[in-house]
Amino acid sequence: MLREFPPPPRAAEFSELIKKRLEEVRAVGGTRETVTVDWNGQQAHVEVIDLPLSGLYFNPGTHRIRAQRSHDAVRDEMLEKDPWSAESQDYLRYLLQARPTNPDVRDVEFDKLKEDLKAFGQNEPGLVTHYGVLVNGNTRAVALGELGAQSMRVGVLPESFTWADIYAVELSLQLRQDQRRDYTFINRLLAMEEQASLGKTPEQIAKEFRIKTTTYHQARWILSTIKDLNERSKSGGGAALRLVDWEAAQESLKELQRLYVKLQSLDRDQAEILKEWRLAAILLDFSKTDIRHIDQDFLKEDYLSRTLPTSLAAEGGAAAQPKAVAVPGLGLAVPAASSRVSAARALNDQILRATAIAKAPDLPDSEKAKAQELFKEAQDAFNEAIDQAGRDGRVRKRKQLAPARLADACASIDQCVIELVQARTSQSFDEEAFDEAVLKLRESLRKLAQQSGRGIPNPGDGVSWLLAAVAAEGTQ
Repeated sequence: MLREFPPPPRAAEFSELIKKRLEEVRAVGGTRETVTVDWNGQQAHVEVIDLPLSGLYFNPGTHRIRAQRSHDAVRDEMLEKDPWSAESQDYLRYLLQARPTNPDVRDVEFDKLKEDLKAFGQNEPGLVTHYGVLVNGNTRAVALGELGAQSMRVGVLPESFTWADIYAVELSLQLRQDQRRDYTFINRLLAMEEQASLGKTPEQIAKEFRIKTTTYHQARWILSTIKDLNERSKSGGGAALRLVDWEAAQESLKELQRLYVKLQSLDRDQAEILKEWRLAAILLDFSKTDIRHIDQDFLKEDYLSRTLPTSLAAEGGAAAQPKAVAVPGLGLAVPAASSRVSAARALNDQILRATAIAKAPDLPDSEKAKAQELFKEAQDAFNEAIDQAGRDGRVRKRKQLAPARLADACASIDQCVIELVQARTSQSFDEEAFDEAVLKLRESLRKLAQQSGRGIPNPGDGVSWLLAAVAAEGTQ
């Protein structure tokens, strides 16, 4: 998982420059500026020097833009082959100033950083290897370059540092709570996966990231799901979804994982269907409040089948499903997914491929238009189904409000009994205040009885008792 990059061009020459600058700083004497880094559970203080920006390299392995590199597959492939070329470094520079959720747009946070540097200068030094590769401060280096700065203050890591050490230091710096910009959602998931590939336990990784172990497992589930979806989105024309396409879906994916885990042990088919439908809704750009309507009631009432176009519905579930699937090499068979699960998955596959084609830059307009038409049909169907589910949900909620209020009142009365006994025991009972409260209760029960008896020809035992009690009280 860890990528070992070769030394950049002029590495030896730049290393000599760094050594010379360090010697000059030490020769001056007095208090020298240092920066503290966490390494192997210990703190190391490395000296800070001024280095020319033109000689520094952006880090091709930085976690900050790991997912964003998938924005342009051609340039990413070029970056993999030669990370130190001018073209590759330009691509890294471009991504470092771009919006994480949409690299086509410049990030407003980058411009804020640039304005801060212009007004106050560089307060915190960056961090660089002995070869001149930036470990921390890549974004600041881009901003300083745009401001016309010629040099940058950087702490120099020990010459013995390997790429594993570099990754570890970058991660520890990022996980400090005083950092201005956190890793983006997907890049954080990738960083956790990388730590797992090094053999660290979930408990160790959770501690490093300052999260619960359950949150770590949630992160791994989400990343695994995203990678599977990207694979499923591949079309014959080479289009496929990218990691960066999921940056804005953080909250919806977390809510999906919680729902899936909750339902999986009760009804796996139900969990799988709702998973596919919610993922489809995420792709179709629905808000998380809309996506929440895709729940057990949404499945039970089968809202989507009422609105789904015949073309999408037919492709989604027409084929007969096998009852079992053989496991290669074991001579065993496991139950196949139900027809409804297969239909939900097939529907989502269509939406995945259509989304990938619509986002692809180099496909024919006719193919993109067809994909966009399918996307719009699916979006309209989901919108109508979600809207109906929302209306029905609000009706159900209104129906449940009155019983819920009465249940709360019962709980309060039960607590009142306990507190009444305690007050009498401690001889602190206020009889007059209690009597006044009981009179208010009587009036409230009268009003409740009046409304409960309206329009109910055959009231149940509870309402019958309430009506009789209030009627008897009125005759006294």
